[in-house]
Amino acid sequence: MEKSKIYIILATLLALFLGALDTLIMSAAMPTIIADLGGLHLYSWAFSSYMLSRAVSLPIFGKLCDLFENRILYGIAIGIFLLGSVLSGTSTSMTQLIFWRTIQGIGAGGNFALAYIVLSDISPPGKRGKMMSLASFVWGLASVLGPTIGGFIVTYVSWRWIFYINLPLGGFSLAGILIFLQETREKRKAVSLDLLGALTLSVSILSLLGAFLMGGREARWLSPEIMGLVLLFFISSAFFYIAEKRAPEPILPLPFFRIPGFSMGNLCVFFSSFAIFTLSAYIPLFIQGALGKTAAQLGIAMISLSLGWSLGALLCGQIVERTGNRSAARFGGLCLIGGCGMTLFFTPATSLILCSAAVGLAGTGMGFISISTLLIVQESIEISNLGVATSSHQFTRTLGGTVGIGIAGSFLTAAFMRSMEGIMGRDWREKFPLQLQEKIGGSLEHLFSPEIQEGLSQTVQNALRTAMSQGIQIVFRAAFCAAILCLVFGWLLPKEVRDPKASTPIGKH
Repeated sequence: MEKSKIYIILATLLALFLGALDTLIMSAAMPTIIADLGGLHLYSWAFSSYMLSRAVSLPIFGKLCDLFENRILYGIAIGIFLLGSVLSGTSTSMTQLIFWRTIQGIGAGGNFALAYIVLSDISPPGKRGKMMSLASFVWGLASVLGPTIGGFIVTYVSWRWIFYINLPLGGFSLAGILIFLQETREKRKAVSLDLLGALTLSVSILSLLGAFLMGGREARWLSPEIMGLVLLFFISSAFFYIAEKRAPEPILPLPFFRIPGFSMGNLCVFFSSFAIFTLSAYIPLFIQGALGKTAAQLGIAMISLSLGWSLGALLCGQIVERTGNRSAARFGGLCLIGGCGMTLFFTPATSLILCSAAVGLAGTGMGFISISTLLIVQESIEISNLGVATSSHQFTRTLGGTVGIGIAGSFLTAAFMRSMEGIMGRDWREKFPLQLQEKIGGSLEHLFSPEIQEGLSQTVQNALRTAMSQGIQIVFRAAFCAAILCLVFGWLLPKEVRDPKASTPIGKH
């Protein structure tokens, strides 16, 4: 392999690692940040603002990659990310931090889109699977190291350095990309920017994801705020459809959805993300709430999910050339169903080893699905639209995870409340001391923090664990159903999408 290509791969993986690490390192630092800046009621928006802006910028950068030089766009994306990092580190209030995190998220979206596009561009035909598996391994590495690094920085330095640490590492990545990255695809000579499409798509994404992020948490599902966001989503989606029909260079060409590989591949990864992110969000509640395990024990159990995902992706990248993308996606779907199916039999007597095995198996399935469906989506359309194909797959993963967590959280809250009323009566909330009620703030996650648990009687603690064990079953059933749908769409994937020696999809010659 050429030395310059090695440098590009290392620079790209480093940039991807920074973006992935930034998502995960915040969880360890947020309690300290809140203690310093205040604004507890804005806690979740430090994460949500980053995620929303990242989701919006993903498809936009993906389209721009098919029009302009990757090196320029990559430099812009990393520059925005580093600027957002510096400004986040200088925040003096939660409002400032949320705003700067939004800027940082825009750069992260471009970073994620460019990383997969560049790695795909420099991969020889038929060798993309191995390169994509390296990217997934970086995600797994970041998920293991993120909380540990965050805890170390917060304890021994300052929470501001979780942002400042991006500067030297991001600088190395930026230098490598600007010096060594060369264009491998011919870009359009005449460029027409679909600004109306970008605007309407952004409004549509923000309204939809905003509804699922706030629904059942900060506002009732049928509240005017959520209904307003849903209405805005439908209106903006209608305008987006009209804009794309008229645009010379649409940001997301609608005919792509009539291509089986593109549509089935994205649907497959949507439901796999629904399942896996639902498990990753609510299995911790089961382990702490129903099983009564410590945060350290929870961390050990959840590492198996990250390791399973990384190892599954690495293995898929090595064998997908021999097995074929469709077979790999189906195998991943079966593993995902197996892991989610195991959770249906969880009880308060379930061992931590069994929990680890279930999420590890589900993670392995997601590793196979994420790589194989990305390759299918990429290979289903012309190489000139590689950016759109790649970013659509990443966006669909984000959308599936957000929708899954939102729906499952709503189900869980309703089921938990019913269980508590059945165990302790309708006035069960009154059995909590007033100061604890204020700290809980309507969030089920806070119920099982050590600080809250210490203020409760043993009877109430036992009731909470029983109610959580009963209520969370509906989350496990939702994840299982999503895993089944993932396999259904995996079975509908086309047998062969592209001739490996050609640059045009089969049926498009």
